[in-house]
Amino acid sequence: MANTFKVVTFDTMPASAGTPEALYTVGGSTTTVILGLILSNIHTSQVTVSVKLVSDTSSRGGSGSTANTTAFLLKDAPIPTGSSLEILSGNKVVLETTDAIQIDCSVTDKVSVALSIMEIT
Repeated sequence: MANTFKVVTFDTMPASAGTPEALYTVGGSTTTVILGLILSNIHTSQVTVSVKLVSDTSSRGGSGSTANTTAFLLKDAPIPTGSSLEILSGNKVVLETTDAIQIDCSVTDKVSVALSIMEIT
């Protein structure tokens, strides 16, 4: 198994406000650990931002075995003009094959994003 550290960046997101845009999707035969996520407001006024973890992984095991569903990691969080918001600071989120991170913003193309990850292949 190889561990590879990577950064995924977008200068502006999402392409359409109210429609979450994929920031990262886990590739085949890969597990990914999110190490950090920074969202920066590049608009001239405050924006709100949401971050979704989209997962349909099934067969979780144990007595409560159900498939994963979409979960918000951040929902409608305000980011003032000229500010950044770091989420998951000091925490980790594990993503499995086909899981995705999506970003939405109250204004089209007004959040800049940097995602730090470790892929395990």
